[in-house]
Amino acid sequence: MYFNAPGKNNTEQTLEFAHERGKKLGLNEMVVASTKGDTAYKALELFKGFQVTVVTYHCGFKEPFKSIMKSSVRKDLEKKGASVVSATHALSGVERSVAKKHSGIYPALLIADTLRLFGQGTKVAVEVAIMAADAGTLTGNDIVSIGGSGRGADSALIIKPANQSDLFEMRIRETICKPRDF
Repeated sequence: MYFNAPGKNNTEQTLEFAHERGKKLGLNEMVVASTKGDTAYKALELFKGFQVTVVTYHCGFKEPFKSIMKSSVRKDLEKKGASVVSATHALSGVERSVAKKHSGIYPALLIADTLRLFGQGTKVAVEVAIMAADAGTLTGNDIVSIGGSGRGADSALIIKPANQSDLFEMRIRETICKPRDF
């Protein structure tokens, strides 16, 4: 499925398509990017019976020593059964800091830009799968992974996840949906 444009207006359909495909494949793990918790709550409602991992920005992403997701939201999501991961972006991390100070090309940033050829949401879905794997919330079986372009969700993939140290063992098995124009 292709959306005409990226954005949060695709969130409901993205989650529905992803849930339907995950169930059809017999999957029971899903990863969703969520900055403040809105998309995570919607995913928890729909993905009953799945182990839900919510991945959010690392502390200090926008402002030093500040988390974007409120601790009350994080605790509530965990109470509702989600694992919540707050981690450094797998496809930028310290390289973004180095690139700010020094010019040049850095491998993780190059990988991120290559994935953006398929759209920001696709890059995010891959990245959060890596972050969830590194946090130990996944089993290594195929997952549904959901990302977005800014707020909300607009891209969903079926992924064979991998840890950051084994990135090239990851497999993007299917694209469930994504924006056509981005």
